[in-house]
Amino acid sequence: METLRKRIRVKADVKEPIPLNDSGENQPLSPVARMFHEPDSNVYIIAIIGGKTKINPEVVKERLPHTLLRHPRFSSLQVNLDDHVIVPELDPNSIDSPDKFVEDYISNLSKNRIKMSMPMWDLHLLNLKTSDAESVGVFRIHHSLGDGASLMSLFLASTQKVSNPEEPPTLPMFKKVNFSNSSGGFWGKLIQLWLVMSLFWNTLVDVVMFLATAFKLLGDTKTPLKGTLGTGSNPRRIVHRSVCFDDIKLVRNAMRSGRVTRLTRDHQKELASFPSQTTLRFSNMPGPQEEISFYGHPVAYLAPSCYGQPNGLMIHVVGYANKMTFVLSVDDGIIPDPHQLCDDLEESLRIIKRAFVTGGLVKKDVN
Repeated sequence: METLRKRIRVKADVKEPIPLNDSGENQPLSPVARMFHEPDSNVYIIAIIGGKTKINPEVVKERLPHTLLRHPRFSSLQVNLDDHVIVPELDPNSIDSPDKFVEDYISNLSKNRIKMSMPMWDLHLLNLKTSDAESVGVFRIHHSLGDGASLMSLFLASTQKVSNPEEPPTLPMFKKVNFSNSSGGFWGKLIQLWLVMSLFWNTLVDVVMFLATAFKLLGDTKTPLKGTLGTGSNPRRIVHRSVCFDDIKLVRNAMRSGRVTRLTRDHQKELASFPSQTTLRFSNMPGPQEEISFYGHPVAYLAPSCYGQPNGLMIHVVGYANKMTFVLSVDDGIIPDPHQLCDDLEESLRIIKRAFVTGGLVKKDVN
């Protein structure tokens, strides 16, 4: 295998990988990366990729050195792809429920950790037909190698549009609100001033509450969902459910037209310790707007999540083409039936949509 520049030099007895800088000198991990090696915040990212066709492992191994392994934190002086790309031999005839098998397989991954003597990532290729895919790929990446946004960008750099394989996927563009435009005379400017002041006030409250929670000055009310210290090492069960993105936009636009709401933070602050006083965590990620292929394999869905965090429930939401996928990472001992929670989330969306339609805020038939 060709040697790549800026690799991670590791030793068998090290406690954490030490990347090299351009001059070849040892460079310690950043404070945020070190945080994700702490005992109760040893977080791994799990990215589930449903394929519309069977996966060709040899094609994946051939393409990895030219894409993912060019990133310095994913490669060492010698990377043995057989240690990182796992292709279990599966007999579909002996598997009663492929969906349950994949779910259990991913849950078993959450019981293990990748050795620090090698780049801390692996890729599992399951050529097994499920209810929503012909095959499943599972990326497992230690969170110290990057956050969700950077890893999503790195993944998308390895994909192409299905409609035009020569083009990279298109990410959604967010419109910035321009408060400088004057409209409505005095009252219009007064409303704009109120919106700006509300934005600053809400941001200030969010920052103060986040800091107070992170430094354990505040904590959520104790509920069955709230995990205690040490739950980060518990096995997780990861399930997902996809809904129509048009329904999400319908509800969002109706809420915008009905009243002024605050939609979402556009930044995330990291501290030296992983917040452990929260009941659950919620993360949303924009995905490609059209269907994509990964190394020539058309993608049916994307479902990112993580394990190792000290709380009972984490919800990720990712958009892909005309779908919005909810991904739940739950502690088995706290939420024994995450599929019921998926059903509840989906039913809640239907109820909200029906309320807006029957209330006359929107004009569209409800399925």
